[in-house]
Amino acid sequence: MDAAQSWSKLPLRKQRRVERMAAFADGRVLRPDRIVAALEALIEPGDRVALEGDNQKQADFLSRSLAEVDPGKVHDLHLLISTLGRREHLDLFERGIARKVDFSFAGPQSLRVAQLLEDGKLEIGAIYTYIELYARMFVDLTPQVALVCAEQADRHGNLYTGANTEDTPTIVEATAFRHGVVVAQVDRIVDELPRVDIPASWVDFVVEADRPFAVEPLFTRDPRHINELQILMGMMIIRGIYERHGVTALNHGIGFDTAAVELLLPTYGESLGLKGKICRNWALNPHPTLIPAIESGWVESIHCFGSEVGMGEYIRARPDIFFVGSDGSLRSNRVFCQLAGQYGVDLFIGSTLQMDADGNSSTVTLGRLAGFGGAPNMGHDPRGRRHASEAWLSLMTSKEPVARGRKLVVQTVETFKAGGVPAFVDTLDAVEVGRKNGMPIAPVMIYGDDVSHVVTEEGIAYLYKAEGGEERRAAIAAVAGATEIGRRAEAKRTADLRARGIVAFPEDIGVSRLQANRSLLAARSIDDLVTWSGGLYDPPARFRGW
Repeated sequence: MDAAQSWSKLPLRKQRRVERMAAFADGRVLRPDRIVAALEALIEPGDRVALEGDNQKQADFLSRSLAEVDPGKVHDLHLLISTLGRREHLDLFERGIARKVDFSFAGPQSLRVAQLLEDGKLEIGAIYTYIELYARMFVDLTPQVALVCAEQADRHGNLYTGANTEDTPTIVEATAFRHGVVVAQVDRIVDELPRVDIPASWVDFVVEADRPFAVEPLFTRDPRHINELQILMGMMIIRGIYERHGVTALNHGIGFDTAAVELLLPTYGESLGLKGKICRNWALNPHPTLIPAIESGWVESIHCFGSEVGMGEYIRARPDIFFVGSDGSLRSNRVFCQLAGQYGVDLFIGSTLQMDADGNSSTVTLGRLAGFGGAPNMGHDPRGRRHASEAWLSLMTSKEPVARGRKLVVQTVETFKAGGVPAFVDTLDAVEVGRKNGMPIAPVMIYGDDVSHVVTEEGIAYLYKAEGGEERRAAIAAVAGATEIGRRAEAKRTADLRARGIVAFPEDIGVSRLQANRSLLAARSIDDLVTWSGGLYDPPARFRGW
């Protein structure tokens, strides 16, 4: 073998794969009725396969087809997937087609993931944050094959991803530029695209799917289900955190607690005279519950991880707010928005299933490996930050000449979950899950030393002010209610923490518990959100009241 050829093993391997696919394609267009055979020809045992299964959109035609291949031909795959969200994703492991998985979130499949792990049919490389998984695709987990999805393609292989760009460009680039094969399922093959989101030179094959790719309305929260405790917590967040720290750039996690905050801005926030002073620039999916705040003039900009079902026409009609292309549709990008949420905003606020006495939290519990998606990306203090802002500087506790500010990382926790299960625990279930499954570290979502504020229905713990671990634990106990952790709070110690501003109950920050009722919400139903949007928001059928 000559010197030139010895440096070309990967391109040659790709060439052989592409040549094997020729029998199933017309140029770059694969025959849908031969897709299973085409995948059997393309994929080799042990391959690393990046399968697009995002928070919302799924390359479901390709995942369903991959689950039908002959395990005698295709087996022991190493699956790289951000979200294990569909039944066939787990069927791959049941049938022996896949063996190992690196993922970020499991959501509705979390119980089955735990069972397959216990049965020895699935091996976990790691549970990642989103951009951590993508980062490794550019280092030591580069895919040999990528199976992705887009709205449209032309016959040359150019792709239009539409509003839900999400992970697609990142997965494609990591694969294409390391001589892997990229296959994209599309809803339609057309003569001319609205815009080119991914060039044909990055894509090897396209196939028209049997139906449009699956998209979940993951960020739709029906205001009817927001309760008075969540409204009370939302009022405390606005008054005791957003106003106090001058938070203008922020990210909200998914949940009814943060949906309550969004719906309180045009009412409670307006009564405090805070418009223009807080909550102007967002890294956020297009939450329908943010429509009243947008229409009331609170919001200047929103950059999105993905889109949301039914929000397309509303986004098109608000180009001053959203990042849209020349065709009028949203241009989302999961990686860029995660980076914006990490470095470009001053505050992250999210929820958790469990929190321990030190403020460590996780959504991984016994019998349920849900993962944690992007929360750890945004829910930490990025020490590489160098730009200052009022909110960031407000958490500076040192007077040293090289002191730095800090990002606000807020965790909201109702002290008890459904069924009276305490959210505050001595030891996270994640510790046992990690031990039982041989994980080198426990799958903690957000570490306590990154958390600056804890908000419960009892009050706010300003952890960044606490001096030492013991005082942090006392502050958390003071707002942990009737849980075992909360019962350890000492009245005298709590009074001292309140006097020093390390703990605040609602009355300490001017929040009336009696005012916390649903009449304070700017919208109390999906119908109300449609009205606020001027009829532009078209909610999914299951959320409609008509």
